[in-house]
Amino acid sequence: MSPNAQITSHRKPRRATQSWVVRTGVAGGVLGTLAVTGAAAANAAEKPVESTMEMPAINAALAASITQSAASTHQAAFDYEVQAQQDKAEGEARAEAKKVKDEADRKAEAEKKVAEAKEKEAAQARASRTSDRSELGTKSASADSSEGTETAGSGSTAGSSATGSAATLVSYLKAQVGKAYVMGSTGPSSFDCSGLVMSAYSQIGIDLPRISQDQSTAGTAVSLGNLQVGDILYWGSAGSAYHVGVYIGDGKFIGAQNPSTGVVERDMSYSPPTGAVRVM
Repeated sequence: MSPNAQITSHRKPRRATQSWVVRTGVAGGVLGTLAVTGAAAANAAEKPVESTMEMPAINAALAASITQSAASTHQAAFDYEVQAQQDKAEGEARAEAKKVKDEADRKAEAEKKVAEAKEKEAAQARASRTSDRSELGTKSASADSSEGTETAGSGSTAGSSATGSAATLVSYLKAQVGKAYVMGSTGPSSFDCSGLVMSAYSQIGIDLPRISQDQSTAGTAVSLGNLQVGDILYWGSAGSAYHVGVYIGDGKFIGAQNPSTGVVERDMSYSPPTGAVRVM
């Protein structure tokens, strides 16, 4: 037999087909597995992406919350500072108001004490004048009963021998005779008419108004026929008198007449007055 002679094969032909089918099945399984694995890997790869996409939203909300909290804290601090300043200003205002009130109360109390002291002095002066008036009235009645009345126009008098406050008043007035007349002056070297009367009465504790108009209504009106030492004489109408002097008894008066004569002692007939008031 030739070495190249073909030897009939004993293999079954369908085996090759079965092997191909097997190989094909294996390959399909491998490919299916790869497909499933790829899908699973794709799904697994997608999840982190979704998680990563949510992070900006979370970070933005957190940042907004932090910003809002910081703003609230800043506003609270600002409100506290404003309130503290308001409280401080109100406290200072209350302290200043209390200081002003205390000062006003202190002044009011001081003024009250001064007023009470003046009232006490005035009461004492009134009591002294009442006593002097009683004494002067007794003296006048005695003089009238023993000496009668003076001639018409001179009025009734208590004579020139006045005592007590009246004597002090007359003594002061006589000491001023001869001094100059200066408008607006109240002494001691010169006087005008009302300045002399005011200064004279101040010697016995009686405060009179400064001007002649007011002095002509300062006391009780008396008639010129019933004069007493110390009565104020006035020329012109009561309340609008243009000149004043003081009656010193014996039908005489002393007054600061004018710049030419100065302070003089005159008989009432020299210049008859219009009326008189009594303040003693």
